[in-house]
Amino acid sequence: MKQLPFTISLDLALSGKGAVARTDYDAALAATAPHVAWLREAREKKTLELLGIPARTDDLDAARDVAAKLSENTSEIAVLGIGGSSLGGQALKAALESHHREGPRVSFHDNPDPFSWAEHLSRFDLRTTRFVVISKSGGTAETLMQAVTAADAIEKAGGGKYLKDHFAAITEPGDSVLRKFAGDLGSPVLDHPKDVGGRYSVLTVCGLLPALLMGIDAAGLREGAGMALDHALSDDVSMPAQGAALHFALSKAGRLNETVLWAYADRLNTFHAWWRQLWAESLGKDGKGSTPVGALGPVDQHSQLQLFRDGPGKSLFTLLSTTTEGQGLVAPVERAKALGLDYLAGKAMGDLVAAEVRATAETLGRNRRPVRRIHLPKIDAQGIGALMMHFMLETILMGKLMGVDPFDQPGVEEGKVLARQYLQSK
Repeated sequence: MKQLPFTISLDLALSGKGAVARTDYDAALAATAPHVAWLREAREKKTLELLGIPARTDDLDAARDVAAKLSENTSEIAVLGIGGSSLGGQALKAALESHHREGPRVSFHDNPDPFSWAEHLSRFDLRTTRFVVISKSGGTAETLMQAVTAADAIEKAGGGKYLKDHFAAITEPGDSVLRKFAGDLGSPVLDHPKDVGGRYSVLTVCGLLPALLMGIDAAGLREGAGMALDHALSDDVSMPAQGAALHFALSKAGRLNETVLWAYADRLNTFHAWWRQLWAESLGKDGKGSTPVGALGPVDQHSQLQLFRDGPGKSLFTLLSTTTEGQGLVAPVERAKALGLDYLAGKAMGDLVAAEVRATAETLGRNRRPVRRIHLPKIDAQGIGALMMHFMLETILMGKLMGVDPFDQPGVEEGKVLARQYLQSK
C-alpha cells in the first residue's frame, strides 16, 4: 500500500490543558469500529457507490472526449452549478490549476445574483464561450435559470445555429429538465452517478470534467483518493475514524459548537467552502451538528484568533499546512537589520508562515483549545484527492456516531419547494 501524501497529528488535542479526555476519545474511537466495518463491507459488496469512484476509468474517458470538444476554438468555459455541483471544482481550480497553462479560461458561476450574471453574459464573447451545466437532479432552479438565459443570449447574438456546441451537461440518468434542455439542443450529456450526492461528487465527472478543462491531473486525484480509501479501510485505527472520534468525544462533552479548518496556504483557501458544505449539510440534523468555520493563515491570526483563543472555547481547530520553509522572497539582511527586524533578516517569507502555523497551534493548545494538525507537504493532485476522500470518510463516520444520516438533506429540499411555490404564486 502506498504511503499517504499527508500526515495527521492529534498530539495537541490529546495532551495539554485543552485536551480531550483520553477515556472519552478512546470510547468514541472504539465506537467507530462497526461503522468502519460497514464501510469496508460496502466497498467489497459495491453497495455505496462513492467508494467505487476512485477505481473507475470509463467515465473519465467519456469526460475527456467532452472536454476536448468543448475546448476547440474556445475563449472561456463557464461552469454553471450550485453547492456540490460547483464547490468541488472551485476548490480544485484554486489548489491545482496552473497559471501558465494553455487553453480557455475556466470560470465558475454558482450564485445567481441577477446583476453579476447579466454582467458576465455581457462580458463573454458568446461566439467562443462554452457552458458546462451541472445539476445532479437536473431540476436545480438557479442553474437552469443561468442555462436558459445563456442560451437565449447566444441566440440573440446570432449564434443559434451552433447552439449545441456551446453546451455540455452533467446530470443523473432519467428524465429531467436539464437532460431535456441538452437533448433539445443536441449537446453532450455525462451521467452524474445516481447514488453519489452532490457534496460527495467532487471525484466524479461533476468535479473531474472541470478539472480536465483546467489541465488538472484527474487520474492523479482519483489515485490519491484511492490511497486514502485503502488506508482508511485497512488500518486498525484509520485517520478518518480518529478525526470522527475526536469530534464526537468533544460533542459528547458539550465542547463542540464549531469545527474550524484553518488552512495556511492561499491555494487551500477555497477548499474551505467545499468542506463547509460537506460537514454542514451532512451533519446538521435533528438538533445536532457543529458549525464549520473556514480560516486562512496567517491573515486570520489578525481577525479571528482573538475569538478562537479567548472566546467561548467550544471549538476544535484543524490546522492544515503545507511545506513553506525556505520558499519565497528573502528579507534582505542589511535592510531588515537597519529596521530592527533582525528576526526576519535572511529569512524567506515561507519561513515566517511556517513559524506562524506552529505558533498558532501552540497558542491555542496552551489556552485549552484542542488542536489537530494536518500537513500536506506538497499540493498536487494526489494530495488533494487523498485529502478530499479523508474528509468525506470522516464526515460519514461522524454522522454514524451521531446517529444521523450523512447522505440526505431534508432542510435543503424544503427550501427548494417553498421557493418554487412563491414563484408560482406570482
